[in-house]
Amino acid sequence: MSSSAKTYAGLKLRIDGHTAVVELSNPPANTWTRDSLAALRDLVRDLDADRAVYALVIVGEGEKFFSAGADLKQFADGDKALAREAARRFGEAFETLSAFRGVSIAAINGYAMGGGLECAMACDLRIVEEQAQLALPEATVGLLPCAGGTQNLPRLVGEGWAKRMILLGERIDAATALRIGLVEEVVPKGQALARALEWAKQAEKQSPTSVAACKALVQATRSQPHATALVREREAFVDLFDSADQVEGVAAFLGKRAPQWKNA
Repeated sequence: MSSSAKTYAGLKLRIDGHTAVVELSNPPANTWTRDSLAALRDLVRDLDADRAVYALVIVGEGEKFFSAGADLKQFADGDKALAREAARRFGEAFETLSAFRGVSIAAINGYAMGGGLECAMACDLRIVEEQAQLALPEATVGLLPCAGGTQNLPRLVGEGWAKRMILLGERIDAATALRIGLVEEVVPKGQALARALEWAKQAEKQSPTSVAACKALVQATRSQPHATALVREREAFVDLFDSADQVEGVAAFLGKRAPQWKNA
């Protein structure tokens, strides 16, 4: 069964050309549940297997929320086993999203709080609407960001701003998010999805095999020594010569025509 024919708990999927659009759909605040986190993991794996999908856009259903994060009702009775399972599912979902071979774009169309912001940070690029607010408020309720928040936020904005947001629970607006490097662009209310789709169309012009290789190399800077990554970069360049897209890309350029990618 194709990914577009399946159903995924708490998520709505549609395929627009080479772009998958995933809507976070758990009213009223698009909170994450164990089922929707498992569904996101499965959905991204299915998209990875679909060679016709080059880009992934994630947006919140409705006008007010991208996602308010975890549903705190599930932690009300202090069950540690439940907490461990929830943390594992958050990790699986967002690490799978981060490893998606194509370009992933978060269209932050409203509040992105806690696990909502962590989902956006697991994407490659973030567009935020001017009225949106972003925060990691977990310590306010005796918890901490366990879905990559303490690791991904400082990589994006530096340790100082990460500590302001996590240790002080500081909520930031769209303009601040852009200034500190948490997002790549601010757009008017209601325009995040349209702009994300424009970026996805730009991504479609790139060789999908090149994009996958480049993304893996860029993300390797998080953990690999510089000298090791430089060797991998050169090896990955040569490996592309085994791909049909490399042959097509060069031929299209020399023939002054648009390339027809095969993602192979």
